Amino acid sequence: MPARPDRRAIALYDRYTHGEIGRRAFLERLALIAGSTAGASALLAGLANDYARAAMVAPDDSRIVTTKVSFDGPDGHVSGLLATGVGDGRRPSVLVIHENRGLNPHIEDVTRRLAISGFLAYGIDLLSLQGGTPADEDKAREMIGKLDADKTVATLVVATAFLKARPESNGSVGAVGFCWGGGMANRLAVASDDLKAAVAYYGQTLPPEQAAEVKAPLLLHYAGLDERINAGIPAFEKALKENDKEFELYVYEGADHAFNNDANPARYERRAAALAWDRTIAFLESHLGGAVPPIR
Repeated sequence: MPARPDRRAIALYDRYTHGEIGRRAFLERLALIAGSTAGASALLAGLANDYARAAMVAPDDSRIVTTKVSFDGPDGHVSGLLATGVGDGRRPSVLVIHENRGLNPHIEDVTRRLAISGFLAYGIDLLSLQGGTPADEDKAREMIGKLDADKTVATLVVATAFLKARPESNGSVGAVGFCWGGGMANRLAVASDDLKAAVAYYGQTLPPEQAAEVKAPLLLHYAGLDERINAGIPAFEKALKENDKEFELYVYEGADHAFNNDANPARYERRAAALAWDRTIAFLESHLGGAVPPIR
C-alpha cells in the first residue's frame, strides 16, 4: 500500500476542495510542502480520488437492479440512481446525498452497497438542473457552490416524499449524506416530515438554535482529525441534548475528513469506515424497519 501523504498536504487539500483557497494558491502551497513543482504534481496524484480502484459492488452485480430514475423537483426534473435488491418485498428507502463532487462513481457505489444491504437506495444528483454531475471534479465543486442551499433542501424534501411513495418502498425513508451531503442530511432532518432517520458523515453541524427543530433521529459520524468540521460539534451536541433529541454521535480518532471514501487512499481509513458503516446499517434498520436482502 502506498505511503499516506503528509498530513499538511491532506489538510491543505481539504481546504482547497471546500473552497477556502483557490487552485493557484493550493498548488503553490503544495509545492512548498513537496519541495518542488514536480513533487507537488506527484503528491496531488496521491490526494485525488481514483474511482477505478474502489468499487465494492460492481454496476452489473446480479444481486441488484439499478436504473436511472427522475422525479419532478420544485424547479424541474431531478435524476438519480435507484438501486434495489433482486427479489420480492417492499424495502425501507434511503436517500443518498453526495459530497460536493456530485453523484460520482463512489456515491453510486455507496448506493449499490445499500441495495445489497436490503434497502431501496436512491443516489440523487443535485446537479441535475445544471446538466448533471460532470466528470471534472473541479467543475462539479464549482457547480455545487452555485446551488441555493434552501432550494436544495426543498428538493431533498420532495425526493424523500418521492421515495416514500415508490411501490418498492415500505413507506419508511432515511437519508445518508457525506461531507457537503452530510450537512444537507442534517438540514433535511429539520425540513422533512417524512424522514425517519438521518445519517451524516462529517457533515456541517446545524446552528445550535436549530436543534429544537430536528424531527428525525440522527447518527453523526466525525473524523478525529477534522478540525474544520469538528469545531461545531460541542455546541451542536449540547443543543441536541438540551432539546431531548434522539441522536448518536461518534468521533473516529486518527481518521481524516472523508475517511469513508475508499476511492481516496490519502484519507480513507478502513477500520473507521467499516465501523461507521456497520453502525449506519444498524441505525437505519432500527428506524426504518427490516431490510430485505437480495436473492443471491
